[in-house]
Amino acid sequence: MTVLEAIQKRRSVRKYRPDSVPEEVLRRVLEAARLAPSGKNLQPWRFILVRSAETKERLARASADQTFIAEAPLVVVACADPESSYARMGRYMKSWTVDVACALEHLMLQAAAEGLGTCWIGAFEEGAVKALLDVPDGIRVLALTPLGYPADDPDFGGRKRLEEIVFYERYGSFKTSNSSRWK
Repeated sequence: MTVLEAIQKRRSVRKYRPDSVPEEVLRRVLEAARLAPSGKNLQPWRFILVRSAETKERLARASADQTFIAEAPLVVVACADPESSYARMGRYMKSWTVDVACALEHLMLQAAAEGLGTCWIGAFEEGAVKALLDVPDGIRVLALTPLGYPADDPDFGGRKRLEEIVFYERYGSFKTSNSSRWK
């Protein structure tokens, strides 16, 4: 499977089979996250793997009661150490959010290539998640994702056309002599 095929295949999965994820498959998924780029290659990410049914249920409650999270055999909690991230991205912010997002997206794409489902969970109470998982002060939780085999095949939500999101030379400039090659 090519990278583009994995991107096209990936969906937000909200129904999971109870089948466990084989360790060798999980290792490849985690390896993809490990290999992600980061500002100054500081790699500020940390991942907590949750398999306990009780903990998954509590994570689901802390995530706006999205009960499907607990159905997956595994939940990945993506964390970062902001103090270990590049401090001047764009000359105005620390890079930890972008760094962890890149690593988690690598994880999700490899999961799709392995036939696994994921769903980016951004609706959660960070304090509750940190308390539940003993995440130390100074470490931030960026996102969670259930990880497991999909119980169904979710529909594709569609995306905007390239012509709606790509500008040429300046923001808002849609026209260029070469733009026809993108059609």
